[in-house]
Amino acid sequence: MEHWKIWGQHVAVAAAYAAFYRIAYALSLAHWELTVGFRLCCLLLVPMRLWPALALGEFLPVLENALACIDDFGPAWALAAAVPQIVVCMAGMKPLRRWGALRDPDGRLCMGYVVTATLCCAALSTVRDTASLWIALMALSTDGSPGPLLWVGFSAYMLGGYLGGLTLVPTLLALQDRWRVTPSVWAVLRSPLVRDTCMGVAPVLVALTWLANTSETSGAQQLARLAMILPMVAMAWRYGWRGTAMAGTGASIALALTSHVVRDPAVIHCQVVLAFVMSAGLLVGGKRQPAAHPLLRER
Repeated sequence: MEHWKIWGQHVAVAAAYAAFYRIAYALSLAHWELTVGFRLCCLLLVPMRLWPALALGEFLPVLENALACIDDFGPAWALAAAVPQIVVCMAGMKPLRRWGALRDPDGRLCMGYVVTATLCCAALSTVRDTASLWIALMALSTDGSPGPLLWVGFSAYMLGGYLGGLTLVPTLLALQDRWRVTPSVWAVLRSPLVRDTCMGVAPVLVALTWLANTSETSGAQQLARLAMILPMVAMAWRYGWRGTAMAGTGASIALALTSHVVRDPAVIHCQVVLAFVMSAGLLVGGKRQPAAHPLLRER
C-alpha cells in the first residue's frame, strides 16, 4: 500500500506540473519566460525526492512540441528540444539546495540565495534553449552557419529567463511569508501588502499600460513604460523586499502587455532596467529585513 501511495504522489505531482507548465508556456514570450519562474519555484520549494516527477511533468509537453516540429527542423533538433529544461536546471540547483538554505535560522529569507538561484536557473535554461536554437538555425541555414540570430536568441533567453524568475519567485515567497504568520487565505488577502498592491499599484500600472498602448509617439510610450518602475520603488520603501516583489511582478506583467511585436527592442530595453532595479531592491531589502517576520501587522 505504501508503495502505491508513493507512486500515486509522483503521478499527481507530474500531472499538476505539466498542466501549470502549459499555462506558463502559453503566457511566455522569448524575452519574458514565465516557465523559468515556475520551474524555479518548484525547484526551490518541492522536496528533492519529488524532482523525478517534475522532470516527467515537463518532459511530456516539450516532447509533444518537439514531435510537432520535427519535420521543420529535423531529428537532431527534436532530440535536443525534447530535453526538459528542468533536468538541466537540476544540475545547478541540487548543489545550491545542499550547500545553502533559502532561510536563515531566524526565518529571514536569504535574498542573495534567491537571486543566485534565479541567475543559475536562467543561465542553464538559456544554454539548453540556445543549443536547440543553434541546431535549428544550422538546419535552416544555406551556408552552414547559425548567423547573428544565435546571439540575439541567447540574449533574449537570458533576459527572459531572469525576468521570468523575478516575476514569480519573490512574490511567491512574500506570500509564503504572510502565510507563515497567519495560515489563512483571508488573512493574506487582507494584509496591508496585498491591499496596497491591489488598491494602489494595480490601478497605476493599468493606467500606464493604457498610455503606453495608445500613445502615438515612441518617446511617450517609453516614458510610460519606465514610469511602471516608480510604484515598485514606493512599495520597496514601504515594505522592503516584499513590496519590491509584489510591485515588480505587476510592473513585469504590465511591460509584457505593451509588447506587440516579437522581441520589441523598446520593450526589452525597459525590461533590462526593470530587472536591474528589481534585483537591487530585492537585495537591499533582503539585507534590511528584521528577524522573524515583522510583516504586515494588520493596520
